Amino acid sequence: MRVLRWTDRDQIPAGFGPTVVTLGNFDGVHRGHVEVLRRMVGRAREISGRAVAVTFSPHPALVHRPELAPPLLTGEVDRLELLAETGLDATLVLRYDLELARQTPRQFVLDHFVRPLNAAVVVVGRDVRFGLENSGDLSTMVELGKELGFEVEVVEDRAHPEDSRRWSSSWVRELLAEGDVRGAAHVLGRPHRLRGTVVRGDQRGRELGFPTANLAQDASGMVPADGVYAGWLRVLENPGDPAASAEPLAAAISVGTNPTFDGVERRVESYVLGRTDLELYRREVVVELVELLRPTLRFESVEALVEQMHADVAAAAGVLGVC
Repeated sequence: MRVLRWTDRDQIPAGFGPTVVTLGNFDGVHRGHVEVLRRMVGRAREISGRAVAVTFSPHPALVHRPELAPPLLTGEVDRLELLAETGLDATLVLRYDLELARQTPRQFVLDHFVRPLNAAVVVVGRDVRFGLENSGDLSTMVELGKELGFEVEVVEDRAHPEDSRRWSSSWVRELLAEGDVRGAAHVLGRPHRLRGTVVRGDQRGRELGFPTANLAQDASGMVPADGVYAGWLRVLENPGDPAASAEPLAAAISVGTNPTFDGVERRVESYVLGRTDLELYRREVVVELVELLRPTLRFESVEALVEQMHADVAAAAGVLGVC
């Protein structure tokens, strides 16, 4: 079923609802987010209503503290796709600016939950914050619910018993900064992904027998620590282009500056195992990172680098379970 998507409350049809609503940035759409979203969807089905996630673009930190804003785990396209996969009916993506930030908690709830969405239930985590200077919290939401006629349901933070902390976007960022993409996948519930357009590089990989698809610098998704990873590359389908494939292709993925050739620009380069015939220039691709194989190294000769590249390919094939 198609998920409705609005960027302004005025786009919501009159009389829409009743709804079960949740609120958040949902960066990464990790397992903690999914718990809240699935509960929201479940409650909506119970009351024969619609499940709606209210979120923001850009991330509030980019408006208030751009110099301190953390790297985003997911770009806008992936975030909305991942939200849709939870089974919700609609997303309301509010443009976050200083005018919106100045709304009191009560005004925010009236303008975005009650009047346009006819909210019957608001599902939130215990640490919810909203409104002017984040002055609204869970107790505020409960009081507003009593006044304005909606129920508030709290989804408790949970994690697998073996985890030492709650699932969170900040934990995923820490893991990616260490190159622990397998640990990040555990918290996310899926491999971490990058999305971008393939651009031309220095063509050294092709000269060495390992042609790579180089992601543009504006690719979305947090780039993990430098190193060589096993993962998957998926070429996004274009209408009318039979050569495009959504099937994942096994890949060895290099992240770093290529120190053997004194590189200075940090790049993400993917070699599709066993394929030298792919022409991916200007194509949009998704790269999923499965496991760190080794850190980035500087080699004393091209021959030593090529030998290591063969070993990396074999290691990636083993991790991914391909021939």
